[in-house]
Order: sequence, then structure tokens, then C-alpha cells
Amino acid sequence: MATFRDLLSAAKSVITEVDTATAQTQITAGGVTVLDVREPDEYAEGALVGALHIPRGHLEAQVEGRILDKGSPVIVYCAGGVRSAFAAKTLAELGYTNVLSMAGGYGKWKDEGRVWKAPASLTPEQMNRYKRHLLLPEVGVEGQSKLLDSKVLMLGAGGLGSPAALYLAAAGVGTIGIVDMDDVDASNLQRQILHNIDRIGDRKVDSAKKTINLLNPDVKVITYDTRLAAENIMEIIAGYDVIVDGADNFPSRYLLNDASVKLGIPVVHGSIFRFEGMVSVFHPKEGPTYRDMVPEPPPAELAPSCAEAGVLGVLPGIIGSIQALETIKILLKLGDGLIGRILAVDTTEMSFRTFKLQADPTNPVTWANRDRIQVLDLEGLCAPGLSH
Repeated sequence: MATFRDLLSAAKSVITEVDTATAQTQITAGGVTVLDVREPDEYAEGALVGALHIPRGHLEAQVEGRILDKGSPVIVYCAGGVRSAFAAKTLAELGYTNVLSMAGGYGKWKDEGRVWKAPASLTPEQMNRYKRHLLLPEVGVEGQSKLLDSKVLMLGAGGLGSPAALYLAAAGVGTIGIVDMDDVDASNLQRQILHNIDRIGDRKVDSAKKTINLLNPDVKVITYDTRLAAENIMEIIAGYDVIVDGADNFPSRYLLNDASVKLGIPVVHGSIFRFEGMVSVFHPKEGPTYRDMVPEPPPAELAPSCAEAGVLGVLPGIIGSIQALETIKILLKLGDGLIGRILAVDTTEMSFRTFKLQADPTNPVTWANRDRIQVLDLEGLCAPGLSH
């Protein structure tokens, strides 16, 4: 009958081990999945930066859903190098072809003074609330903690801001700022789902805060019951990670563009008109911005508001939800976002088309030119407002 030592020797005879120095070199070079197979209580006390955590007892059941490419390089470690050896053997049996076990494990790594950190943690209530996020390898505890630490500013608490704010709050974005200076009106309720009939006459920012607080107490809501202007925009938007643009007028959009470019804050833009809508991401450091798409504001007679032209009530729900999705993708660095692209939606034919957006070489309002940007008000283009 085989002993434990026999089994360990057999495992080590069919795997490849590397020392901590070699492991660090490969991890620093990038492109490697670092897999921690220790127990949750061990992991909570400290781990390699960026490690994927799957306890050894759950490895067979979970790894194929967490590491999809079986040919990608994997460095697996445990506390001292024993469980990682068995894990590496198991991974090979599952078809993973480029797996290394780190000899000495986390204990040796830490004793040698190599970089580690205490992993992100959630409360039991948060683990339950966000469990569907935690099941996604691209999110997990690290990503959810990042959402909880994020700050998103909503420009408008109306048609676009309503669904965007609701989904961002439900997703656990920790701080949501809301800029709006209007009252809730009965005519808003056809599309502005943050509000309800009992709040007609209330300030929109107050109504929005109540709804979000009832949905997710993890979220801190900061309200700005004011008209956005050159004199206050820099102070309001500073410190936010992403801005969701739900404005319905050109003065606000140009003001936001110039201020956000100056501060380097990405803006997730959305606009709607009758049965059509569009979404794009204007990231000053990575791609074109609003002025690249619309260099000059059109005359007021060519820029009717929703109050003048109408809008199908469900349309802002579609566009605002896409804005929330793009915001989360920016915060978590997920997938291929709409930077440099415009997504156009036509609900009459249910078509989604994507167009490329190029930077305008004559546009002076750029991140590279940020020190010379003057943030000024543009008045008289169309009626003021922020909420479709």
C-alpha cells in the first residue's frame, strides 16, 4: 500500500517544479495565471498579488470554468509546495499542458521578502448579495471589492440616469454621485424609473437617493442639486472614476467634455431621440472624445429636446443599461469597450450598428493639451436640463 510520501514522490515525478525566484521572473514577465490552492482562511491572511484562488478540494470542479485556455501558463502554489504538487498533477490529468508548481510555496515566498498582499474581502452579507458576480472569474471577490471602492458620477437622474444608476447601484458601485436640479414631474414617470408617483414635486436628486438606498445600502449617494456650470464642474467631477452622461442638451455635453478631458476622466455618453439611441465611451487618455464626434454644437432649431420631439419610454432603459455595462467594463477593465466606437440602436427595426470614431487632428481639447483647456459655459443652444 502506497504511503503519503510515495504519492508525493509519484506526483513530483510527473510535474515540473520551479523555485520562487524563477516563479517571480515568469510572473513579472506577464501572461501567467497564478493559482493559489490553499484553504480560504490561509488565503485571507495573504497571497501573491493577482492570484486566482481555488481551494485544492474544489480544484477539479471549478478550474475548467476559471482557467479556460488549457495551454496557457499556470504557476500553482500552496503553503509549502505539497498541495501544489498534487494540484499540478491533477491539472495535467485534466489536459492543462503548461503547469508549474512553486516549490516552497507561499511560506518561502513571503519569508524571502517577495511582494504579497492581503486579498480583498467581503462581509457575509456582501458574499450573498453579490454571489452571481463572485461566480464570474472576471469579477470574483477582487473585482467586486474594486466596484465597492469605485466612484461614478451620474450627470442627470432622468431617462438615462435612472436605469444606469439602478444597475450600477445593484452591482455594488460604492459611491454614486448624482447631478440634477429638476423636480419629479408626472410626465417623467413614463421613462424615469428612479422616481414614482409619491415623489411628484420632490427634487430628483432626493428621489434618486431614496431609491438607491432602498436597493443597496452598500452604496453611498452624493447629491448635487445644482445647475452644472463652468464655475462648479471641476470641483464636482474631480475624484470620480467614471462619469455617466445622461444630459439632454449641448451646453452640458460640451462643458462636461472639456472638464473631463482636462482631468482625464472617462465619460460614458448616451443620447436618445424618439426611437433611436446611441452610446459611446469618451476616454481622454485612450481615444476620441465628444468634440471629435461633434466638433461644433448645432443650431438650437436643429437640436430638439425629448420634450419637443418625444421618446419611446423603454428606449432610455436600453441605452442607460448599456451605459451601466460600459461603466462596469471600464472599472473592472473587462472586454472590449466602446472607446473609439459608436453603438447606434434603432428600436423600430431592432438593429444595433457600430461605427468607428476617429480623433479629429484639429481638435484642441485633448489630454495632451489639458493644461491649456479653458472650461467655459456654452449658452443659448437649447433649453437647459439634464435628464431627458
